[in-house]
Amino acid sequence: MAYSSDLRKRVLAFIAAGGKKTQACRQFSIARATLYTWLNAEDPLAPQKPGPRGPRTLDLQALEKHVADFPDATQAERASHLRVSEFCVYYGLKTLGITRKKNTRL
Repeated sequence: MAYSSDLRKRVLAFIAAGGKKTQACRQFSIARATLYTWLNAEDPLAPQKPGPRGPRTLDLQALEKHVADFPDATQAERASHLRVSEFCVYYGLKTLGITRKKNTRL
């Protein structure tokens, strides 16, 4: 739930006037983590949107090259190399039609 900018102004003014952070949390019924988020923000009065901060798209050509160069790498290793999540690598491999090689010989 987003807090109103009016509440943010009142809380920050209370802190700026010398009020204690714990007292501000109790008086305005906000969580301590919320208060610290507002205090550490560049613009505390701008509403923060939840979710990822930037796009993380997988370069399919880079994934295909990584698979060709390192065929035995795990999805976790590919994810850390490409700086994406393992699920992103999974769906990228699925999109490229690359499946896990299964050796049926015993």
